[in-house]
Amino acid sequence: MLPDDFSALIQARRSVRDFRPDEVPAEVLDAILDDARHAPSWSNTRPYCVALATGDRLVRLREAYVHAFDESIPLQRRDPVAMAKAALTGGLPDGDFKTWGRYPDDLRPRSVKVGVGLYQHLGIARDDLAARDAQARHNCEFFGAPAVLLVFVHDGLLPFSAHDAGLMLQTLMLAAQARGVDSCALGVLATWRSPAESEFVIPPHYKLITGLALGYRSEDPVNDFRAEHPPLQLIDPR
Repeated sequence: MLPDDFSALIQARRSVRDFRPDEVPAEVLDAILDDARHAPSWSNTRPYCVALATGDRLVRLREAYVHAFDESIPLQRRDPVAMAKAALTGGLPDGDFKTWGRYPDDLRPRSVKVGVGLYQHLGIARDDLAARDAQARHNCEFFGAPAVLLVFVHDGLLPFSAHDAGLMLQTLMLAAQARGVDSCALGVLATWRSPAESEFVIPPHYKLITGLALGYRSEDPVNDFRAEHPPLQLIDPR
């Protein structure tokens, strides 16, 4: 592969937020997963594992995540009554990692910028809570993708297991792109572990850190949106 070919592949990959229902052939999914095994890791420990859902299992998983999302809407809006009730009854999200919270001040402007840009692209006003909820819920619907991966990292090797899972995911997404298969990371799925528990036998010590949608992008205008990719931040020498 020529350097320009590799650059083109990297730049072709984007976060797709609406997929066609067309199934990804099993042999294509197998080839993508096979490529992902060649990602480097800490002392070659491969401190992560993945769960793949398609077909009826994906339908059940999606329904469970949508239900969890809808139940959590008052909590996401920080309704004091809902928060107090959840704290008393154990109704808080059961994820392995906290996904709700304010980004650090130096990183928050980047998150705000992409969020504002996406919602402006979709024509969703800041005060249109119903439309904002619908768009956020679409994450838990896996954007209509016909395949979804759940990624787990070993809690005994954090933060390095999370680092290695990121290397594997980038390899996997590029392997998918090379085969014409689109993707979108679904970090919100880490908010709840129970939907995954109901469908998979998760090995001990493994924590859910993210999801990933795989499929073929639709013609929906949402897929015309592209986030900014500024240059890497280089630290000044002394």
